[in-house]
Amino acid sequence: MAFSSTLVFTVKRRELELVVPTIPTPREIKKLSDIDDQEGFRFQIPLIFFYRDNPSMRGKDPVGVIREGLAKTLVYYYPFAGRIIEGDNRKLIVDCNGKGVLFVEANANIKIEQLGDNILPPCPFMEEFLHDVPGSGGIIGCPLLLIQVTRFICGGFALGIRVNHTMADGYGIKQFLNAITEFVKGASAPSIPPIWQREQYLNARSPPRITCTHNEFEQITHNKPSSDDIMDSDKLIRTAIFFSPKDIQALRNQVSSANFLRCSRSDLLTAFLWKCRTVALNPADPDEMVRVSIIINARGKQGMPDIPTGYYGNAFTYPAAVSKAGILCTSPLSYAVHLVLNAKAQMSDEYIKSVADLMVIKKRPKYTTNWNFIVSDITRLGFDKVDFGWDNPVYGGSTFADPVISSYNNFKNSNGEDGVVVPICLPPLAVEKFQYEVKKMTLNQFAHSKL
Repeated sequence: MAFSSTLVFTVKRRELELVVPTIPTPREIKKLSDIDDQEGFRFQIPLIFFYRDNPSMRGKDPVGVIREGLAKTLVYYYPFAGRIIEGDNRKLIVDCNGKGVLFVEANANIKIEQLGDNILPPCPFMEEFLHDVPGSGGIIGCPLLLIQVTRFICGGFALGIRVNHTMADGYGIKQFLNAITEFVKGASAPSIPPIWQREQYLNARSPPRITCTHNEFEQITHNKPSSDDIMDSDKLIRTAIFFSPKDIQALRNQVSSANFLRCSRSDLLTAFLWKCRTVALNPADPDEMVRVSIIINARGKQGMPDIPTGYYGNAFTYPAAVSKAGILCTSPLSYAVHLVLNAKAQMSDEYIKSVADLMVIKKRPKYTTNWNFIVSDITRLGFDKVDFGWDNPVYGGSTFADPVISSYNNFKNSNGEDGVVVPICLPPLAVEKFQYEVKKMTLNQFAHSKL
């Protein structure tokens, strides 16, 4: 992948508007669950979708089509048209006041083909296609959705969407987008009715009790250098890696054993990236405890809470694998895979209840950031298949990577290979070392990076 630093174009935005439900909706107060209401979820999730021109849609305006579908969808997902307020003990509550979601119409004097690989994470032009409207990015009292539709001169368009993470996880966001696509295509109601019921599912018990070990929330204070000291977000390089099927097979060959038959592609990538990232960051003390937190969705899994279809709140936790840095860096990949599998095995109904209880008992702490790496595999959610009538996007998914968090996204490269693209943030001095470690094991090609 190659990101152009010389591409110049202009995006002109129309006046900002608020899209409200097409008919009046209930005016009420709704509490978020204790899994929703974590300090670590108090941020915005950005997603981007790029669509080529489709001759069958000539004469139809993607801005108007999506705006109309959005307004109809908000009738069913009316909490998104409200605002979050904070109650006692910092408890987050949705005021369903129907004020609406932010919507931006824009035009870019460029063809989608000219963007090349710039459509991929970390998408250096993200601000152009999803403008950060001043004053809109907070959690309390701000619109819960920001949507920008940008037309290209070729007939294609980009859809940027930003969602308050306390309202929904990736599954819930995809369900919301699916509803818009259904209305766009003539449906009279969503095929999957949305379910709120946050007060019934994933709330703390009474009395709350922490029954499991939660390494992902362990706050360690010591005099050693912290990873937070070197992961200064203003100085990080944001880059991305594409893993082809051959790359995945190269990793699998290194752990080929009857013991790892249950090891998925995601498990391999998580173990591999954790190891390479740790080598690149090079903790000064080989006895430093490093961890990787694996986001695991509870929906539809045996031994998990019976979460109904249509529930669009956050329904995941992220148990952590832990190792001494020196052992992780010098051991074979199978060592990291083993730790990842063991961490995932912690996930259970009891584990989720314990997290919800921990939020109440410890006043909603944030996950640990010190020597932690959080990964989210969203390849099965289907963001690459969000079709508003212009067919599937050229790229659809997350561009998000911060000092601690990365996501796995589907992408088909120029050779027609279906693979996974992973955005990641690293300090400048660690990037070359990270790339060397990855190339050494996969012979993968890397994206040019931009500050």
